[in-house]
Amino acid sequence: MQTNFSATVLEDPQMAASEKIVRTCVHCGFCTATCPTYVLGGDELDSPRGRIYLIKDMLEGGKPASEQVVKHVDRCLSCLSCMNTCPSGVNYMHLVDHAREYIERTYRRPLPDRILRWVLGRVLPNPMLFRAAVAAARPFRPLAGLVARLPGGDRLAAMIKLAPARLPRARHVNEPRLPAPTKRVAILNGCAQSVLDPEINAATHRLLRRHGVEPVSVPGEGCCGALNHHLGQTSSSHTAAKRNIDAWISEMEGPGLDAIVITASGCGTTVKDYGFIFRNDPGYANKAARVSAAALDISEFLSTLELKPTRATGQVVAYHSACSLQHGQQIKEPPKLLLQAVGFVVKDVPEGHICCGSAGTYNILQPAIATQLRDRKIANIAKTKPQIIAAGNIGCLTQIGSAAGVPVVHTVNLLDWATGGPMPRELESV
Repeated sequence: MQTNFSATVLEDPQMAASEKIVRTCVHCGFCTATCPTYVLGGDELDSPRGRIYLIKDMLEGGKPASEQVVKHVDRCLSCLSCMNTCPSGVNYMHLVDHAREYIERTYRRPLPDRILRWVLGRVLPNPMLFRAAVAAARPFRPLAGLVARLPGGDRLAAMIKLAPARLPRARHVNEPRLPAPTKRVAILNGCAQSVLDPEINAATHRLLRRHGVEPVSVPGEGCCGALNHHLGQTSSSHTAAKRNIDAWISEMEGPGLDAIVITASGCGTTVKDYGFIFRNDPGYANKAARVSAAALDISEFLSTLELKPTRATGQVVAYHSACSLQHGQQIKEPPKLLLQAVGFVVKDVPEGHICCGSAGTYNILQPAIATQLRDRKIANIAKTKPQIIAAGNIGCLTQIGSAAGVPVVHTVNLLDWATGGPMPRELESV
């Protein structure tokens, strides 16, 4: 795609990177076939190609973001399915991330929108505030339908509906005896997942210990910054990321780490991108690159081990591949192979490349589109006639679990159960 960025504009490294990405696009339109919003609505401006045109025009002219640009960029899920089908290698992820940051700097949103986005960016990354918010929303769950009919109430209703009826606690079971450890890894505790389902990381600890790996929680780490990053809240996201980088580098240079293991694929995609995000930061470029190189999704790390099943399984599992895992990190087969290795019958979901509609805060900010995508995903899952649905990202688990009617379980919880851990709570009443 031809561009006309001025030399002055290109002095900004972020602008130079985005200009290079735009020039890579050849208008072929392959991306439209796999873009969820284009598949649903057929609007060219709700396709990656259409958004690239809008972003190019905005950045090239150095203009403040227009209402039209904001509308269509906001509708992007950042599912990155387009990057899998693009024959030219357009790095749409970095372009749309830059566009979101630019929008937040140059566009004044309506007051209700500003308040909501501030609340999401402040509450979700903070486990204490998030836990309090879930508790506050719980009594209003029966009123969600009424709230949705109020002017502008659809987003508030979406938040209320997504609030779980109860918050589980990680179960205290006897930790397996740790054989002489062969590896030592950090486990990202995270933010939203630690509130919504702390059992995921508890299962990860048990599973790793059982297979001779010492898992540790590193003091000082917290939210990876992904939620703020995708809201265009760069200052908050960079602060969170730098805190994690400092904590992990300190651990690497102290006791030592063989890997940083991440159980929420949305977080993993962002941590693996720290090297790019801080490439121009002299104080963090090298450290961020080291952290990104050490980051592994739990399925990647488990694929280096020989799992030892201790019980018969055999249930039919529909594996939902989170967009951040299959598109963002290009991890497609390992989770399925791991589940098969411990005895589950794994089924691929039709249209598996199409997003479930979770996408971080998307199911709150764009509830109508998110609901359409959720229902489409659940209908496709149902075609496999599963007994269990497995996924590797807390957002997908929450989104699909809100209407699936079938137990939705993190992959690692199933692997822990098959190798000697407790039955996942989701399966106890089945």
